[in-house]
Amino acid sequence: MQTLRRFVLGSVVSALGCVPLSAQLGPEQIRSLVEAEAVPSIELFREYLGLPNDAHFPEDIDRLISWLDAALTDRGFTTERLATSRNDLLFAERHVANPAATVLVYLQADGQPVDLSAWQQESPYRAELKQDDGTGTFRAISWSSLQDELDHDWRIYARSASDSKGPNIQFLRALDLMAQAGAVPDYNLKVIIDTMEEMGSPVLPAAIEQYSEKLSADMLIIFDGPPHYSGRPSLKFGARGFASFTLTTFGPRVPQHSGHYGNYAPNPGIRLAQILASMKDESGRVTIPGFYDGIEIDDATQRILDAVPDDEVEVMRRLGIAATDGVAGSLQEAVQWPSLNVRGLESGWVGDEARTIVPATAVAEVDVRLVPETDGWRLLGMIRDHIEGLGYHVLDDRDPTEDERLTYDRLARFDARVDYAAFRTAFDSEPGLWLSAGFVNLFGEEPVKIRTSGGSIPISPFVSTLGIPAVTVPTVNPDNNQHSPNENLRVGSFLEGIAIAAAVLSQPLRPFVTIH
Repeated sequence: MQTLRRFVLGSVVSALGCVPLSAQLGPEQIRSLVEAEAVPSIELFREYLGLPNDAHFPEDIDRLISWLDAALTDRGFTTERLATSRNDLLFAERHVANPAATVLVYLQADGQPVDLSAWQQESPYRAELKQDDGTGTFRAISWSSLQDELDHDWRIYARSASDSKGPNIQFLRALDLMAQAGAVPDYNLKVIIDTMEEMGSPVLPAAIEQYSEKLSADMLIIFDGPPHYSGRPSLKFGARGFASFTLTTFGPRVPQHSGHYGNYAPNPGIRLAQILASMKDESGRVTIPGFYDGIEIDDATQRILDAVPDDEVEVMRRLGIAATDGVAGSLQEAVQWPSLNVRGLESGWVGDEARTIVPATAVAEVDVRLVPETDGWRLLGMIRDHIEGLGYHVLDDRDPTEDERLTYDRLARFDARVDYAAFRTAFDSEPGLWLSAGFVNLFGEEPVKIRTSGGSIPISPFVSTLGIPAVTVPTVNPDNNQHSPNENLRVGSFLEGIAIAAAVLSQPLRPFVTIH
């Protein structure tokens, strides 16, 4: 780390003495720099992966922030921890003379919790370099293999390798390589690092309000996620928002013997299944009136969706399904609509632990993906009203009292939350044109442009509060086991992500912006 730190400091000092860019780094120069620095980049990544980053453990997040603080300071940034009601955010900024604009970069540093028993290695926080043994199984090889010829199909396995420590290091190393080449951006650069994204970024909206002046910028760039599943270079111009609810139905006060009380005590599992089944028809469309109101796929939008090179047959084969839901005619069209998805069910016991009982409760966890045309609280209110319309006495965020148990035939608990809204940016926006030019310079062709990503990221508070457009630059392999055990990042994708970040960050911004 100390050797790399000396390299970084020397490069930054040298670069900051240069004038802002008048020409972009060429593609051959970028790729040459990336390959020459591949091993130091991977070694830095390995070090960073060793830091636990589950946001449920503030002491781990504190160490993570300290590491990132030092990394950004070494690269010429002024840094500041932004206090919130929970984990801190990290803010950094770096200025140039006569900037064309100010670019704010969003990075996520926290990761999903881990189940140690499900990982095929000693620890998810001790990265392993693995190679396909020829059967599709990846087996660990020595890190000393990096000193030989790099195989771009090797993979680095660790929690957050792809989501999103990989993009963090790709961004940092892109800055290093630009500094080494003497390329200084013609814009001011700000960075905000989220440390609770996997928990829904609960403190982010309030923090953006509180620190809006500090975060002010002309555009937001997000380094996160995988490109189009084909692996083709991509830009994502929007993402769905996220809302959710927990629905609980009630039977007897405690589980009862099904021989004694079956056919007598109402079964909460059956009742929960009936409620959920009433929300969708057999084609998968939500039947609650008004759920899809306000959404229109006009001819221009349809052309945008059709331009994405999806192979629907291959998608279905990969998912192992014979038919799709009937909400829309294609995958791209499907994510333009809000969704209602049962993500978990619980009642009684199953498998070897199954018991002959009438359960006491049944629980469903349901997520609702939002699009810009839909308000999360409105949809959740419609769902709650629908449950009431089925004859249930609905309790908000609490269990029934004893009196309520003896008064109401049908009881349901409804715990709802909206994490953040959706966002969408025009393809011909300033960041859209600027980033596209960087991709064309590196790859010689336009990237795949995705109107709305199916996944959700907490970007809408920036868009609405700061009044700026946002675009996502995805840089990790699609088959990365994101959120799952054995998460990984392909070595070639890691290095390609550094090249992409260097290409877009070194692209002169002035030709694409109006006077600010």
